[in-house]
Amino acid sequence: MTGWRLPEGGALIDRDRPLRWRWAGRGLDGFTGDTVASALLANDEILAARSFKYHRPRGLIGAGLEEPNVLVQLGSGARAVPNLKATTIALKEGLEAAPVNCWPSPGFDLMGINVLIKPFLPAAFYYKTFKWPNWHLFEPLIRQAAGLGKAPSLPDPDSYDHAYVSCDVLVIGGGLSGLTEALGFAQRGLDVVIAEHEPFWGGHRRGGTALDEAALARLVASLAARGNVRMWPRTLVFGAYDHHAFGLRQMIADRQEGAPRERLIHLRCKQCVLASGAIERPLLFANNDLPGIMLASAGLAYLHRQGVVPGRRIGFAVNNDAGWEAAQAFLRRGVRPAFVVDSRPDPHGPAMEDLALAGVQVFGAARIEKAAGRRRLRGVRVSGQFGSQSLACDALLVTGGFNPAINLHSQASGQVAWREDLASFVPREDLVGWRIVGRAAGKGLPSVPPIAIPDPHARSSGSVWVDYQNDVTVRDVALAARESYTSVEHLKRYTTLGMATDQGKTSNVNGLAVMGHLTGRMPTEVGTTRFRPPYDPVTVGAFAGKARGPLLDMVQRLPAHERHLLLGAQMMEYGSHLRPAAYPAPGETLDMAITREVTAVRRAVGLFDASPLGKIEVHGPDAAQFMDLVCVGTMANLAPGRCRYTLFAAETGILIDDGVCVHRRDGSFILGTSSGGRQRMHAQLEEYLQCEWPQLKVAMIDVTDQWAVLTLAGPCSRGVLERSGIKVDLSPASLPHLGYAEGSFEDRPIRLSRVSYSGELSFEVSCPADLADDLAGRLLAAGAEYGIVPFGIEALDVMRIEKGFLHVGNETDGTTMPQDVRFGATLSRKASDFIGRRGALMPVGRDPGRKQLVGLASLDGSQLPVGAHVRAASGTGSDGWVTSSIISPTLGRPHALAMIADGDTRIGENIALWDLGFDNRGRTYRARIVEPCAFDPDGGRMRDAA
Repeated sequence: MTGWRLPEGGALIDRDRPLRWRWAGRGLDGFTGDTVASALLANDEILAARSFKYHRPRGLIGAGLEEPNVLVQLGSGARAVPNLKATTIALKEGLEAAPVNCWPSPGFDLMGINVLIKPFLPAAFYYKTFKWPNWHLFEPLIRQAAGLGKAPSLPDPDSYDHAYVSCDVLVIGGGLSGLTEALGFAQRGLDVVIAEHEPFWGGHRRGGTALDEAALARLVASLAARGNVRMWPRTLVFGAYDHHAFGLRQMIADRQEGAPRERLIHLRCKQCVLASGAIERPLLFANNDLPGIMLASAGLAYLHRQGVVPGRRIGFAVNNDAGWEAAQAFLRRGVRPAFVVDSRPDPHGPAMEDLALAGVQVFGAARIEKAAGRRRLRGVRVSGQFGSQSLACDALLVTGGFNPAINLHSQASGQVAWREDLASFVPREDLVGWRIVGRAAGKGLPSVPPIAIPDPHARSSGSVWVDYQNDVTVRDVALAARESYTSVEHLKRYTTLGMATDQGKTSNVNGLAVMGHLTGRMPTEVGTTRFRPPYDPVTVGAFAGKARGPLLDMVQRLPAHERHLLLGAQMMEYGSHLRPAAYPAPGETLDMAITREVTAVRRAVGLFDASPLGKIEVHGPDAAQFMDLVCVGTMANLAPGRCRYTLFAAETGILIDDGVCVHRRDGSFILGTSSGGRQRMHAQLEEYLQCEWPQLKVAMIDVTDQWAVLTLAGPCSRGVLERSGIKVDLSPASLPHLGYAEGSFEDRPIRLSRVSYSGELSFEVSCPADLADDLAGRLLAAGAEYGIVPFGIEALDVMRIEKGFLHVGNETDGTTMPQDVRFGATLSRKASDFIGRRGALMPVGRDPGRKQLVGLASLDGSQLPVGAHVRAASGTGSDGWVTSSIISPTLGRPHALAMIADGDTRIGENIALWDLGFDNRGRTYRARIVEPCAFDPDGGRMRDAA
């Protein structure tokens, strides 16, 4: 041996291509084909990490996705990536990696002092400790100590991509079982995708005997030559979803400049083959987390794949034949184990004979009691019929059996069963279109005795670790059992067992066995938690794909966006649109501009862009019946050429949106929604149409983006329209309040609705979106002699509050029903069914104390803050809150809207409100409950103005 690497061998490394890389600032050597983990072992970096809570010394335990201990920070600056498993990072020239959760180094970590206070930090200590006197006293310290690696503060320079793929068969796992199944399906002419998270094929068999390697190479070549097979290495299937949908994360190897770093694949298939293999289970004994203690399968993988040996004097602690075979494999490669300890009473077999003949100490019916060492393993204490004996070793390879990797099966709602002979859960064949093969189905796994559980109360035994990364011990599980947290879901959250980045791959079954032992239950009675995606951590950027920066939450522009900018609009985001808040003149503040715009609309005329309002056309013979079913108000008796305001509710009777609906003269309807409720409403109506009322002859189409809406509001708005060149009869007789007409402008169709959200004479002019800019210019020119002004959303909001008009989302919450916002009469008059009728008419809708929409007049002349609470008459609690508040330029005083308990019966009552304020000092306000509408309460200005 030279160092920790054999002088020859290693199926995955190229010894002719040496690499130089850096670990924690120090230069180390490696070869192409190494992982960071194998290179660390080859350089004798056994102590490579610290645990999360107690900062105990930790080393590698696994060789793949199961690794819980050695997480690394990769790269620096903008390209820094935290918390990657060292076992999954391919070594490259110049690669920079560093340990996480330790300072200044794994060998000397100042936070290692936590080990001394471990008795004071048991499971769930934070649930019990930090409640008194105030959590916020402890919060800064807890947040500073929490976390592992450091996320970069600079923008990610890499790009990510999404792909959408379908196939006949998805094979998950590129081991021998998966490849064999894939070949069988391919020979039948089916389209096959094979996804393997490793960069190589063969699974746990890779790097074995020359005969195995040759057979594997022939199988891979046969598959690669077929046009109906797609082989995807470095591709992790991280999630199984409904209807055979899967999420895959594909790492792009040797990518060119500008190519994506990762690709998220949305895949659908007709059939799935789960060949995900099995994960070896560690043994439970005191100090079983010392650096140098490793899974036997991991030690074997490093030996075969990279020619790396984890120690000079290697011991084995086993309870199954696979452990003996691993020891025999080391012997064949010229590395003689120091000893093999088997807990079974009478182990036998050819591997045992070979080892004994080679001079290896063999112990049957014996077990490891305790590992010795501080920063790395120095030896173990073994007990058996011979008594107790200390054995020297610097590496211990352990195997307690294997757990089939059933995570994806469980994600797809598959059931599991307990196998006594394997001491593990195996998947049941209960999912349609799923086939489970190989070790994932429990086939080919060695039999093991029941899981041996050390006495959690034996003080001399030290700590027995179950979850390595989260520092969960057998005593922690015992504490959970003692305090009645025996449900598997409670156990998980009380102790954090299985909540680390490895998601309990090596710890879950042992933890469940410990809980079962302590509570006298079988593992099937303890059960398992539902495995959740992702199976292994996935980069956030992969989920986002191209949806980042400006594309993360794309802001839509109005059709006449450029004209608004020329008019001096101050643009802000409202929902998904960039819209004018106001049009400040030079030297004007935003508040001054809002006041000017409101005054201009009240006195003359203003132009507002309402294009984002939802517009859903409803066609078909049953359109009127459908409208009646979806609206709180009655629509079946709405005459053609008329509009009606209505509310929309969920099945529970809770308000979700409002809008103005139009009955066109051809019998179709235009269902109007709020700007923010368009997608929500369309999705709900489409679901009902397809699933609840498929018998209705109705077709819907969302035309919001096809039609722009320009609103003229103010006493002079009719005069502007008459001079604009729009061809339509605008007389009050032909187009009364809540009337609808269709005409033309420059030979293009125009729709006019006489509806008002400002309380003034108002016309909503709808035109094709590409005509919006021209029409806006014509309307502004036609209104010049009237002093027309463009006005923004803030001015409109002031006017709607003056009128006491509802804004869903401001004046409503998740409990508001139609009768709470003065729609009770409409609700009672409608005899036919509609979405939400049953919920709105339930007794809860008539309960005393329901919050109802009212107005508030300030008694001291100050503006009432939004969110201020009404002090309850009892002196404690809240009777409601302010929802909208302004200082009205029209009224010359403050006015507010509020939702107040029994508000309808409390008009005229003086109340006190309390608000915390920005300075957290709090202030009391005085107000009188009044009607919501404070301006033109009889509505004459919007109904009768000529």
